[in-house]
Amino acid sequence: MPAEPHLSPMPRDWQRALAVVAHPDDLEYGAAAAIAEWTTAGRQVSYLLVTRGEAGIDGLAPAECAAVRETEQRAGAALVGVHTVEFLDRHHDGVIEAGPALRRDLAAAIRRHRPELLVTLNHHDTWGGVQWNSADHRVVGRAVLDAAGDAGNRWIFPELAGDRGLAPWNGVRWVAVAGSPHPTHAAEVGPGIDRAVDSLAAHSTYIRGLSGSHQDPRAYARSFIEQTLRNGGERYRGRPATLFQLFPR
Repeated sequence: MPAEPHLSPMPRDWQRALAVVAHPDDLEYGAAAAIAEWTTAGRQVSYLLVTRGEAGIDGLAPAECAAVRETEQRAGAALVGVHTVEFLDRHHDGVIEAGPALRRDLAAAIRRHRPELLVTLNHHDTWGGVQWNSADHRVVGRAVLDAAGDAGNRWIFPELAGDRGLAPWNGVRWVAVAGSPHPTHAAEVGPGIDRAVDSLAAHSTYIRGLSGSHQDPRAYARSFIEQTLRNGGERYRGRPATLFQLFPR
């Protein structure tokens, strides 16, 4: 696949990022390679998970699954230099509802963390026009894009400032969507690749629970990550890269 000249390098003039996704492992399928590079460069990245992925493993009851996946998410995040990992408690895996309650929770998190960069996962209907995207990914991705503005408007969710002391935050400069079928920017990755592989492999219970997956978690992680980043590089400058659709604020 020839390089796409419209892809630009990801911005570097920022210090704090907040990554918001629906489930444990959503960030590990590609975005974590860029995150590893960012934390190595001294940038601060925090994770917010809307659910604990409690409906993600057929052989585990939701309560047990949630505990396992939270543990695996914290371990995977630490491997790419992320040590602040938070989970929301009012939303449920597989049936996340779009609307003000979700936007309010995300706006509150943005006001607390005060990021310049927000990262989320593909909010479009499909993965590349081939595979239907999950409802949770679509709902959360769109809510993150909306909450970036909600966080800065004092008249939207005024209770966040009044009851919780969370002043409006207008400092979000970009929202970066990983896995989008319409990428606009790329983050080249090098040393972050091995850390990204380790991060995905940390979700070993989930990987072993995937339908039809009999691979060793590390072998599965390396194959997926290297192929994803190689495909990204072929669309950019020939070197491994994580692609994002970047929405300036």
